[in-house]
Amino acid sequence: MDSQPGATPYSAPSGCPMHGERQTSLYGPEFASDPHRAYDEFRAHGLAAPIELAPGVEATLIVQHEAALRVLQNPSFFARDSRRWTALREGRVPLDSPVLPMMAYRPNCLFTDGTEHLRLRKAVTESLARLNTTRLSRDVERIADYLIDQFIERGTADLLGDYAKLLPLLLFNQLFGCPGDIGDRLTRSMSAIFDGEDVLRANAELTECLMELVALKRRQPGEDITSWLIQHPAGLRDEELKDQLVMLMGAGIEPERNLIANALLLLLSDNTGGPQRRGTGMLVEDALDNVLWNNPPIANYAAHYPVQDVDLGGVTLKADTPVLISFAAANSDPALTGARQTLSKGAHLAWGAGPHVCPAKSPAQLIALTAIEKILNIVPDLALAVPASAVEWRPGPFHRALVSLPVRFSPSAARHAATAAQSPVSSRIAASEEIPAARYEHVEPQRKTKGWWSSFLDVFRV
Repeated sequence: MDSQPGATPYSAPSGCPMHGERQTSLYGPEFASDPHRAYDEFRAHGLAAPIELAPGVEATLIVQHEAALRVLQNPSFFARDSRRWTALREGRVPLDSPVLPMMAYRPNCLFTDGTEHLRLRKAVTESLARLNTTRLSRDVERIADYLIDQFIERGTADLLGDYAKLLPLLLFNQLFGCPGDIGDRLTRSMSAIFDGEDVLRANAELTECLMELVALKRRQPGEDITSWLIQHPAGLRDEELKDQLVMLMGAGIEPERNLIANALLLLLSDNTGGPQRRGTGMLVEDALDNVLWNNPPIANYAAHYPVQDVDLGGVTLKADTPVLISFAAANSDPALTGARQTLSKGAHLAWGAGPHVCPAKSPAQLIALTAIEKILNIVPDLALAVPASAVEWRPGPFHRALVSLPVRFSPSAARHAATAAQSPVSSRIAASEEIPAARYEHVEPQRKTKGWWSSFLDVFRV
């Protein structure tokens, strides 16, 4: 679901009734350019607001911090199983709607409740707990080194497409223990799904390569998340294993790239300080906290379905209708003035709350911190190529995501065996700095090249 302004899969048909005087749609460029204005309008009408997630897909958005916690922390009243969704069951949601990949039921931690959720979540959390933080940092640094080498000789880059987007994709190949061929297909298919490019074909390829990976790891286990999930006492079936891996990738890749890119934008918005303190004298850790408060990577999500009609602060939430949490609006709730003044780490909802709170909070922060510090250290004169106010935000109801993050710096020689000339051509990476970001997808390789993952493995034999 990666789209450009003016060409978004969320574009509404003319005469859409939701486009009245009051802003209710969360998917157009108007909302993307200034979401907090919309949140303020929503709050003026109460703790929740009727909204449209995509053409023909209606929901309720919780915009108050206390109300958000009441929904997130009460699974007995608010279920996560989207098979309850009345409009979807009755065929009133278009099957090609761009929100369905994020909201349709899968038998994984996000969409299950009760004992089944506990069983699946235990397998995921205990497998993630086996990650070694030193090894994780080393893996991030190696991938960062490889990606930086692809553009460091140019003197210009799109830090979203060239860095923040690819780093989590390649890292998950490492964490899942993917061999070269499977990793190349996994990277290609997952990237296409996020970019909204031939999603049905990409989803089929993703399913195929993950099932191959599960079969491989059953035969040849290793020190990786796939093997740990297989070995877990929960006894996950192959289909369940595949769906937990899809959940980990979906919940990790898009938020991680947005966290990295949004923090880099903040740090580079005023590049007057030294390499250790950039922006307005802000440390990397402070920038990450600022983003989690003010521009959380996943702004609106966590669809819940009331098990019966629920009165929430005078607002009636109808049974089996989607109720989403606006993490961004809850974080900017005027009632949180004191917590916001200190940017208290414990008050924001960027990681969620309750039984479905993000299980990978610590690894996610470590990955973003390491990736950002790495590029700032290697490219000390990194600067925005456009004014911070001129960057564009990608339309969509769920994320807070940049379209691109163009930067300039002093060119220098690549530091490892791979060079930009040897790198694979990505559907979103320009082969030349003269090719504008909006046309990256039209670049065709001049010769057959390896995929990103197998090319990385050629440089770092890990």
